[in-house]
Amino acid sequence: MPGIFVYADTVEACASLISAAYGSARGVCALTFDEKRADELGGYGADKVFLLKGDNPMQESYAKAIAALLAKEGPEVFLVGSSTTGREIAAKVAMYLDCGLVGDISSLAFEGGKTITTRYIYGGAAIQTEVLDGYAVVTVPKGKFEARKYEGKTSDVITLKVESDNRVTLKETIPLEKDSKDLGAANIVVCIGMGFDKKEDMKIAEDLGRVLGATIGCTRGIVEERHWLPAGSYIGISGTTVKPSMYISLGVSGQIQHVVGIRDSKIIVAVNSNANAPIFMAADYGIVGDMYEIIPLLTEAIRDVKV
Repeated sequence: MPGIFVYADTVEACASLISAAYGSARGVCALTFDEKRADELGGYGADKVFLLKGDNPMQESYAKAIAALLAKEGPEVFLVGSSTTGREIAAKVAMYLDCGLVGDISSLAFEGGKTITTRYIYGGAAIQTEVLDGYAVVTVPKGKFEARKYEGKTSDVITLKVESDNRVTLKETIPLEKDSKDLGAANIVVCIGMGFDKKEDMKIAEDLGRVLGATIGCTRGIVEERHWLPAGSYIGISGTTVKPSMYISLGVSGQIQHVVGIRDSKIIVAVNSNANAPIFMAADYGIVGDMYEIIPLLTEAIRDVKV
């Protein structure tokens, strides 16, 4: 029987977890509540897909049913996508199974029958390594592993009727305002920091993003203190983790909580008037100067090259 079970809210996130476990010689099973997703996941390497059928739209209400399935099937590890729903499912499943839980890992390996994880602690100031010997639940942030498609591969889909915990019911859903682009999957990111004086000034960053084909992100203060951009826009340890080909920070100081969210970027460029800003310690290229002068010049230079 497959030794690793995975669950995530979306096909893309679940596929990345399958990729993380694929080739471990243990086999991979995926859990989903969506029939269409069940048909897709085989192509991403799942050996089996369990399609869970219930009448409650709150997926976290099925944690006890998931725990019962895992107890019956006996996997060695349960990998869960670290969304709001995923984290709740992971915590409840670990509680029902009375097993260990490792949250928001940064790396994952399988060696000698054991699962080895690392994760950032103390706001990203240190890395902790944990060795799991025996069953455990592990949550994985979005974008940590790259999904791979396996042409011609299919999986067995097993449909199961599951009972939910109906003590909590869903009364209303109000969608958050979000950018149409997925920040975590962006190839180029332009990040707006607290160095901007007023909201209207963000236009120069947006102009730069437009000529680069970039997605706009920001630091936590832009969302929570100034309310200039929606909640899904901020990058950092408690926000979105990005790993683009290029990340450009504009007026970003570079506190450790933010740097943790960008450290997997291939190239980091920083523009800041403060030569001692911490962001320069993480940057591959840095420009010290007035971004109100530099950004328009940089935008025009890129536009000229593209023309």
